[in-house]
Amino acid sequence: MGNLHEGHLRLVRRARQYADIVVVSIFVNPLQFGANEDLSNYPRTLAADKEKLFAEGAQYLFLPQVEEIYPEGMDSHSKISVPELSDEHCGASRPGHFTGVATVVAKLFNIVQPDTAVFGEKDFQQLSVIRKMVRDLCMPIDVVGVATARAADGLALSSRNGYLSAEHRQIAPVLHRVLQECREAIACGYDSYCKLEQHARSSLNQAGLKADYFNICDTRTLRPATADTEEVVILAAAKLGSTRLIDNVTLNVNSSADWGMLAAN
Repeated sequence: MGNLHEGHLRLVRRARQYADIVVVSIFVNPLQFGANEDLSNYPRTLAADKEKLFAEGAQYLFLPQVEEIYPEGMDSHSKISVPELSDEHCGASRPGHFTGVATVVAKLFNIVQPDTAVFGEKDFQQLSVIRKMVRDLCMPIDVVGVATARAADGLALSSRNGYLSAEHRQIAPVLHRVLQECREAIACGYDSYCKLEQHARSSLNQAGLKADYFNICDTRTLRPATADTEEVVILAAAKLGSTRLIDNVTLNVNSSADWGMLAAN
């Protein structure tokens, strides 16, 4: 949606590894914003975005207008809904959000006709929704996820980080630290997931964030992790002032290889 940062540029670099021609779309999609969200204030930095993209070797930049994407208006437009994966987490907090995401991504896919589409893993639920849509609708597209880009203090890079005050910017990395602590506890064998979630939400609130959700899930279904879960994703969202932050970490349960992940991340 623009206001590009290093995380977006990593997507371009990864795309260049897969394809001779890289197309980037920038479109602030009104269909995925709720009534009281930041559509009108969402940062738009097109001149700087163009300079960054072409410096990274993107050949094409697609900049559709709202009227091109929704020529008859959004209310009467056909929409795509991806059930189950869209229902919880951000989907519960932002009703209709993932319908807006799936609809616009499907339209962009149909317009551009990519062989490969590259998305960041910071919004793990969004990536899961897009992958399921592609499978279910038999779209001939390989969807590639790229690891979350982070600041030196661990904060996931986001276009919305610019909303943070200086004071809130100092607090914001707590979200990732709490995620890491939870992942480490699971890696050490602690399997009372409900207690871990409760403790994490309490830690976020005590640090000055307002926890929206902190959920330990199966990466395949995004449903609560169970004893049969092989890979866990811990999904979290919190408000800090008026800014909504999201982040996640993953873990191969009972896998010795994950100790290396803990050391690296």
